[in-house]
Amino acid sequence: MAYTKIHAIKATVDKAIDYICNPDKTDEQIYVSSYACAPETAAIDFKYTLDHCRENSPNKAYHLIQAFAPGEVSYEEAHRIGKELADKVLDGKYSYVLTTHIDKGHIHNHIIFCAADNIEHNKYHDCKQSYYHIRKLSDELCKAHNLSIIIPGGERGKKYKEWQSDQNGSTWKTQLRRDINFCIKSASTYEDFLLLMRAKGYEIKGESIVTASGSIEEGAAKYISFRPLDKERFVRGSTKSLGKEYTKERIRERIEMKRERKSVIPKKDYSARRLIDTSDEKFQNSPGLQQWATIENLKIAAQSYNEVGSLSDLKHQITVITEAGKSAKQSVVKLEHHIKDLAEIIKYAEQYKTNRSYHIAYKKSKNPDAYFRRYESQLILYGGARRVLEQTGINLKGLNVDKLKAEYQELMKQKNELTSTYKKCEKDVQSLNRKLENLNQYLGQTQANPVQAQQTKNRNHSL
Repeated sequence: MAYTKIHAIKATVDKAIDYICNPDKTDEQIYVSSYACAPETAAIDFKYTLDHCRENSPNKAYHLIQAFAPGEVSYEEAHRIGKELADKVLDGKYSYVLTTHIDKGHIHNHIIFCAADNIEHNKYHDCKQSYYHIRKLSDELCKAHNLSIIIPGGERGKKYKEWQSDQNGSTWKTQLRRDINFCIKSASTYEDFLLLMRAKGYEIKGESIVTASGSIEEGAAKYISFRPLDKERFVRGSTKSLGKEYTKERIRERIEMKRERKSVIPKKDYSARRLIDTSDEKFQNSPGLQQWATIENLKIAAQSYNEVGSLSDLKHQITVITEAGKSAKQSVVKLEHHIKDLAEIIKYAEQYKTNRSYHIAYKKSKNPDAYFRRYESQLILYGGARRVLEQTGINLKGLNVDKLKAEYQELMKQKNELTSTYKKCEKDVQSLNRKLENLNQYLGQTQANPVQAQQTKNRNHSL
């Protein structure tokens, strides 16, 4: 993932844009792009939008930087990624200038965008949440392009796929927390919790437990401690070591709270869970744990089957919903392009209508040079807006900004509805695929063992 940072520009927007458009840094401005403004007049354009803004904020623009690891991305690809990032972050609402600097050892993008949007003239709110959103979007783009990771203050990272693989792995403390959480959910009592943790291969200190023979195995202590069989040291169940949710007292409380809620909690959705892998050695060495896992897997498979009817029906559902989600997503992409183009037209239409009177007065002026010097910004904006609208094929005589805005709002409504549709489809497909995976896995296990298959069949009849 590329390294990103952003800061506000409170003054000298023109100087900032001049800097990022420097021909020496952009290969004679080959790698310069813009949206809803011209790089040469962007500062004037930004001021026009800011003058219509109702919010009293000192920020005039924002400067977003996206840096890539040295030697792994071409100038063209970096510029293309920068444009994709700007379009995703700003959603076609804010004017921006994008440049790619190639004069340093690492290629990096500069994006300067207006602090106010072109439609409602609202200010962009820069905060931790918006920054993390930028990082997330940049990471997604890097994932798509298989670029490497750059961590601020750190060395060059791995390829994204390698990094993701590492992220999916965990330290043994993290795994310990997961196992504790799992055993808490599965246990009816604190004693059950201890037994399940031991069945998972953990040695436990700091708790008294009665063995099958009736003897006390170890004395209770202030802290409970856990040690995997492949580790040399124990780790305490303390706030400092594992967190406040993993102390002895809190573990007891969580189990008790679960028992208290049991009467009011709705029936478990077993179909949403994964089958438990019983091939692990800890299951083979613990008949009790193996029996528990077998029952749980039966519940998962049974509920999945009851909900979907048959494997063929399930596969058909997955196909239909997948296609529906794909179609909705494609429609969203088309709408986004249309919305972006329309937002640009609205912005130039407003500039045209606002500044047209200056153009008329300029044509009638007895001293055009003096008039131009006085109203240079307005006349430049008018000329630029008129040129863009004519190139777009807009009928200037019948220009209706309100009608364009109404169309924009309708398109946004359609986009939001379609976005909800394809996200729901993605969620539904994920759930159905989980059920398919469970059923395929369960049927594969039972078919491999004829005795177990018959037992399962008998259990299904009794359900």
